[in-house]
Amino acid sequence: MKAIVINEYGSANQLVEEEVPKPVIADDQVLVELHATSINPIDWKLREGYLKEKFPFDFPIILGWDAAGVVSEVGHSVSNFSVGDRVFARPATTKDGTYAEYTAVDKNLLAKIPEEISFEEAAAVPLTGLTAWQCLVDICDVKSDDKVLIHAGSGGVGSFAIQIAKSFDAHVASTASGKNEGFLKELGVDQFINYQTENFEEEITDFDIVLDTMGGGIQQKSYDVLKEGGKLVSIAEPPDENLAESKGIKASFHWLEPDGKQLAKLGELMEKWEMKAHIGQTFPLSEEEMREAHKLSETHHAKGKIVIKIK
Repeated sequence: MKAIVINEYGSANQLVEEEVPKPVIADDQVLVELHATSINPIDWKLREGYLKEKFPFDFPIILGWDAAGVVSEVGHSVSNFSVGDRVFARPATTKDGTYAEYTAVDKNLLAKIPEEISFEEAAAVPLTGLTAWQCLVDICDVKSDDKVLIHAGSGGVGSFAIQIAKSFDAHVASTASGKNEGFLKELGVDQFINYQTENFEEEITDFDIVLDTMGGGIQQKSYDVLKEGGKLVSIAEPPDENLAESKGIKASFHWLEPDGKQLAKLGELMEKWEMKAHIGQTFPLSEEEMREAHKLSETHHAKGKIVIKIK
């Protein structure tokens, strides 16, 4: 099968097209013929070598951990999926990712794609959608009328987080650049904060939840907008526990746990039109185009998701 691989760590130029063996599935896996995948920061962070201690993979490595496609083969112990099913997943983080024509996925990480959702839309959801869901629902227990601040609302995690919070009838404030104000209002944001001209910590107060996608000084200032007993969850860097305790804040760091049942819940939100995947740009699966897609993701200024069309 065709795949885009890296044979050493480094720049986007390390992404090369190669013919590699099609995956052989285990009894509890399905083989997915991929129609689309998407780019996430973990892809280029791993490519650069920043995550080699957490994921000490042997080369060659196929990056990519969002899958949308059609089941082409099922393992002996798989009963809830059949050949021909349209499925999506955030596969386990292995060296055999989704920049390829086929990928093997554990059955418990799969969900069926709702009928009216395209493969490209489905591919945009798993990693960032599940991250947003777990931060807001599992960790922060978001509920009606909670005041929620979501940093970088125009990005992948942020854009899903806004919609998930609104599906729980929360009051949502979010930061982005001025050019994205219309986009965030379309997502349902109640209070837009232009980080180029406003200081969020001066604009809001007494919030229940902050989703920190930035870290650093943004995270530090976020404590000031939370009420006592409020919750801060970061996907950027572990919070300062002592600082959080001194301010009466529950702070935590979250690394995504892939989960097919939760992905099915996100599919239900999409089916009810309470959540939509916003695709900023689409690239084909080729060496040159994948390099461009990585470079765009590295700017941190991609709007919505960067999707790779495979079929």
